[in-house]
Amino acid sequence: MTIPISTGPVPYYTDDLVTLYHGDAIHLQPWLEADALITDPPYGMDYTGFGGRNGEPRRESGRLRVAGDMSPVDRDAALILWGDDKPALVFGRWNVPRPDRTRMRLIWDKSPCGFMGDLSLPWGAAEEEIYVLGSGFIGKREGNVIRAQTLMSNDKARPDHPTPKPIGLMEVLIAKTVGVIADPFAGSGATLIAARNLGRKSIGVEMEEKYCELIAKRLQQQTFDFGAIA
Repeated sequence: MTIPISTGPVPYYTDDLVTLYHGDAIHLQPWLEADALITDPPYGMDYTGFGGRNGEPRRESGRLRVAGDMSPVDRDAALILWGDDKPALVFGRWNVPRPDRTRMRLIWDKSPCGFMGDLSLPWGAAEEEIYVLGSGFIGKREGNVIRAQTLMSNDKARPDHPTPKPIGLMEVLIAKTVGVIADPFAGSGATLIAARNLGRKSIGVEMEEKYCELIAKRLQQQTFDFGAIA
């Protein structure tokens, strides 16, 4: 009798440095084999766009919504799976509870952007938080503010994703870690592209197939972006 050999999940995309899977990262777990976690997870913003009149969220297009972004449940489940022994850098926002075991926060200064948040107020958010968890980071000691221009909605280079991150910003974060990078909420693929730019292997998982397709196209185009200034 021939016993079939299990080959594990089939990647959506793979090259010499990047492996991307399509599916739910809580159940599809090859990313747990990586050495460092860098991700922008759904964490409870219920993101729907840049906002409408009087600060009400814009809901004209389902395309702008982020899957699983009604609560931080998926984020927290992924961090439990990841554990405390390896480094993790996780994006978040001031009005959503931070992950348990957060050691400190980094600030992404994306000035002069100020269009997010309550449009009835004369101020707009020009920063995001990045939570530091686990251990094993490397590099010289620096301030916790990282400056990188955000990708504006009218920028032709902006990928078709509601919350893309600058590749240069992700490169700065990756440089504080060693080994293979994991991004279980791959989104627009910035983490995976940045890792490849730095010659690092990465493992990504993305729930929505349209964004897997986006990531694969960006990787095939060999996109480079050096927009972050440490």
